[in-house]
Parts: sequence; C-alpha cells; structure tokens
Amino acid sequence: MAGKAGQRSRIGWLVLMVSLGGSVARGGEVKLTAQAEWDQTVQAANREGRVFIYLTAAQTPTLNSGVFQKKYPGIKVVQVVGQGTMNIYRILAERRANRYIADLQIGGVTNNLDLYAAKALGPIKPHLILPEVTDESKWWRGAHRYGDPEQKHIFNYIGVPQGIDVSYNTNLVDPKELSSLDAMLNPKWKGKIVVLDVRAGGPGGGALRFVYHHPKYGPSFIRRFFSSMAVTLSRDRRQTMDWLGTGKFALCFLCSDSDVSRAKKQGLPMDSIDVVDDMAGLVTQGGSVSFLDNAPHPNAARVFINWLFSRDGQITLQKAIGQSGGLAPDSLRVDIPKDDVPSKNRRREGVTYLEMDIPSRLDMNPIVKLMEEALSEGKKQ
Repeated sequence: MAGKAGQRSRIGWLVLMVSLGGSVARGGEVKLTAQAEWDQTVQAANREGRVFIYLTAAQTPTLNSGVFQKKYPGIKVVQVVGQGTMNIYRILAERRANRYIADLQIGGVTNNLDLYAAKALGPIKPHLILPEVTDESKWWRGAHRYGDPEQKHIFNYIGVPQGIDVSYNTNLVDPKELSSLDAMLNPKWKGKIVVLDVRAGGPGGGALRFVYHHPKYGPSFIRRFFSSMAVTLSRDRRQTMDWLGTGKFALCFLCSDSDVSRAKKQGLPMDSIDVVDDMAGLVTQGGSVSFLDNAPHPNAARVFINWLFSRDGQITLQKAIGQSGGLAPDSLRVDIPKDDVPSKNRRREGVTYLEMDIPSRLDMNPIVKLMEEALSEGKKQ
C-alpha cells in the first residue's frame, strides 16, 4: 500500500510540475518550458538585484537609454566603462586576486578573445532562453555568429559593412580624385596624409585588416603605401580631426567614421568616401558580448543578454547609438526596422561581404609587422 501511495504521490507531483509549465522527459525528469524557465530566471535575477557589465563607451547608449531598467526594475545595471584593453586587464587582475566582479564583457572581439585565451569565459548558448532569441532564422543568413574558435563564447550581434573610407578636407580635395584605393598612392598626396595609428587599438584596425585580406589590394598595397607616401601617424583621434579640419593634412586614412561625421555636423570642412565598391568587410564595431565564468550574478546576466538579443534590445541598440551622436550600427537581427541605420552602415543584398571579426582574420600582428617594416623602408629612402 505504501508503495502505491508513493507512486500516486510521485504522479501527482509530476502532474503539478507540468501544470506549472514543465514537461516530463524520459525517466520522470521535468524539463521546463521556455516561458517557465524565463519566469524562474527573472525571479532569481531580481533576488540577485544587479548585474555588472564591463563595456566600452561606444556601447553605453543602449544601457543609458533606460529601456532595460524600465522593463526589469528589479535588476540594477552597474556599468564599468573603459577602453577595451584596459577593461580586460582589469577583469583579469580582479580574477587573479580572487575577486569575481564582472558578469558580462561587451566590446570588440579581439578584447573578448583575450578573455577566451585566459579561459575566463563560459559558453553563451546555454543562457539563451527566449524563443525569439534562440530562433536563428531571425538573424543574418539564418545563424548566430560567434567570434571565438569554438563558436560558442563570444556572441556577435552587430554586423556593419566595412568599406575602405578615405577622409578628406573638402577645401583641398575633390572627391573625384579618390576613385580607388590606388589613388592614395598618387605622388601629389605624399606628405599630406595623416593616418590613425592602429597599433594602439581602437578604430581603423578593421579597415586595415580588410585591406590586408582584400584579394586585390592585400599586403602589397600596405607595403607600398607606408613606405612611399611619407605619412604622419597619430594615436590621438581628436588631433587627426583637428589636423584634417584645419588643412594641415589633405587626407586621413583609417580615421573613425563617427569622428568625421561629428566633425562634419559641427561645420568642419571634411567628408569621407568609400574607395572600394566591389566588396565590403563586415565588422562588429564593438558589438560582441562574453559571459564570464563564475559570474557572481548569473541570472541577472542571463536576463540582460536575452533582452539585448531580443527585438526590443536590438531596436533600442540601433536607436540609442544613433541618437547619441554616433552612426547607428546595423544589428545582425533581420526582423527589426533599420530606419535608424544610415545607408552606409546597412548591409545590402547582392554585396559580397568578407567577415572580419572571425579568428582567422583578427590577428593584427602580421599586419603591424608589415606596416612597421614599410615605415622603416620609407625612412631609408
């Protein structure tokens, strides 16, 4: 009798669990539905009360919009904002001191790869719960995109076309003179080009990687350009804009599109032109996220990334960055409006894209080595 009573009790428990949103797997194991799992995760996140997100300034508008906070008032978002490389140094230093503070790291793929190399990341896929997020048909070319070799730790959610833009002073240069990248090798521009020094990281690296991997230009163009054009390098983005705007230099190579756009809006005589039209690169512009292993607030972090990857989150991302004065990026979600995304930042059908933020094309070391060799050759001439 006791055995039968126990069996009835177990059956009753299973029925109760299913009625609360679970399904019974083989062996009596209860598997929660996505909605039930989500509800439990939100409840646990509210108990944790906060999520610590390390990120670059370029990605702060999404969080500062307040949309997430309004939807999930029980979860306080604590932002730790810094330059990408410094954020990584900080996270790793904290972990060496046995202080696990960061839950998520948002920034460039290369920075997140440093965390991957340090074995500080957990896989992201197990944390994706919402059906609209896990449904890969809602994403570009029907798949989630990852930036790590295992394709599971660094989730890329932005995909912006990377042309090869040359910025110019509109008082000194007729854009018709910049019909191709080879036009930059015209002797008339020798000594009149400032280049944002990508060896310090930040903007410009993606463009130079695109040149390096471009089937037409490649390493040969980089060597010719840096060895023969007597370029001036600067690591100060504001300085490059001042020099270009005042006419000290006629051209700027690898300058930030956002910097040029802001300067142009302020009335400075400058603009940019894409000098390659046969194909484009595709970059994340800092739009990749990693989930730290041993995260102190795992449920709050889980709620945040599901919101970030949702329609609401990606619409907010595009709108908030655009309204902050930058150029709104093109989310890799394809089921959302792109009205906030300027035409130059939108992916287009029929264009061949070379994905740049994948491990095989991320290594800047051979490019920097080539660049430095070419600069040294130029000094000897």
